[in-house]
Amino acid sequence: MRILVAECTQEISSFNPLQSEYADFAIDLGESLISRRGLNTHIGGALSVFDQRQDVEIVWTISARAPSTGPLSAAGWARLRDEILGEILPHAGKVDAIYFSLHGAMGAVDEPDPEGALLEAVREAFGDLPIVISLDLHGILTDKMLRQIDGLTIYQTYPHVDFADTGARAARLLLDIADRGLKPVIARVTVPLLARGDECITKTGWYGDVLREGQLLERKGQALAAGVMIGNPFTDAPELCTQAIVVAESDAAFAQDAATHLASRMWEGRQRLVGKLIGVEPAVELAKGMPGTVVFTDAADATSSGASGDSNVLLKALREGAYEGRVLAQIVDAAAAAAAHRAGVGKALSVTLGGTVDTKRFSPMPVEATVESLSRGRARLETMGLMMDGGPTAVLTFDNFTVVVLSKPAFLMDRAFYYANGLDPADFDLVVVKSPHTEFHMYDLWVTKNFNVDAPGSTSARVASLGHRLCARPVYPIEADTSFVPRPVVYRRAG
Repeated sequence: MRILVAECTQEISSFNPLQSEYADFAIDLGESLISRRGLNTHIGGALSVFDQRQDVEIVWTISARAPSTGPLSAAGWARLRDEILGEILPHAGKVDAIYFSLHGAMGAVDEPDPEGALLEAVREAFGDLPIVISLDLHGILTDKMLRQIDGLTIYQTYPHVDFADTGARAARLLLDIADRGLKPVIARVTVPLLARGDECITKTGWYGDVLREGQLLERKGQALAAGVMIGNPFTDAPELCTQAIVVAESDAAFAQDAATHLASRMWEGRQRLVGKLIGVEPAVELAKGMPGTVVFTDAADATSSGASGDSNVLLKALREGAYEGRVLAQIVDAAAAAAAHRAGVGKALSVTLGGTVDTKRFSPMPVEATVESLSRGRARLETMGLMMDGGPTAVLTFDNFTVVVLSKPAFLMDRAFYYANGLDPADFDLVVVKSPHTEFHMYDLWVTKNFNVDAPGSTSARVASLGHRLCARPVYPIEADTSFVPRPVVYRRAG
């Protein structure tokens, strides 16, 4: 059995003014993808399954991965699409099945559904063979995507730790479909809900309880795959929503009923699935009197969700609020990082921080700083083991602040860029984290308090403030009086 493996992943915020470009993608071709073996990634997990089969030959094609940022430019999308399809389509008629690792929350200036466009082109070229995809639970699964595939798997954890497991489940599903000649049925029920907040944490929240009901269907053998995707509220696309998905061998009625049940459960908890925020100024005042380390979660500027990373709102508030503890923070500011590299370690410089990209929300913050260290801005993510590139990076200090200044957006969803620059969050009184949530052991296990602050930004949990134009309305919580009537749709390829 010859199985083609391909990957294309990026998550964007439609409200980030900085477009992403082709150059933002890390492209790996052919057998270089073997390097994913053993890593906590989609392809790493899939390989752990395929490697157990002596009758499986992997046909390596392409992996294209980019950090989260704004929509991909029209030229960038055209070049990326042509390169991906240029690597995949020549294998038409020469393979037996396809595994495609995707994210689901891509978006391009002139293409709201890049994943659907890729899958449509692949299906047209390859005809009737099994195609299985894996997706982030923050992805947007579209009608076009569903019409091309035989099955899918999604993350079952948030914060995400099951990258490899999701790829492994996709590989097992693909082999099962191919081995038994299945023509699965997929049922989808869309829910007009944009979910955020602590109840999305799968270990403790409402969303996790609903996902476990889907996992039970899989364990009982009633479904080949089942789950709920909450979408990325910041990727403004026509089909942005929450959706329940059930993949069954053949029983369409069961799949519809099961998807309806999962969707209804999500709707029951809608009031819990709204982000709970605290104002910036009250958070600063409360932090002043707290012992130990306090975290300020700046989810509104989460680069892993597609934000620009150049918010200085919390830095300004802490300075203006006379917070005297030791502060550790990160910011994306290419000009400030370049100035620090020109000055050199140990030198003093006058520089502004932030407000270089999302200029409608943030204005530059002047500081008199000292360059403590310089680096290339490379860091290995704790969660996935992949290398991240923040470009030329500097550690600047001023007053009671220590700030890691990156040249370009990189995932700040763990402590990698702090550690890579010789900084330990445990040595500080207050740490700014630009991610909605992190794995429990990283901060919440040991900090005194984690404040989810209500700062502005292109990935704010206050979704009504962002200005959605494309997603279907009404949608909760933007319209509080939104109603929900389950309408299951069934997909079964005719092949």
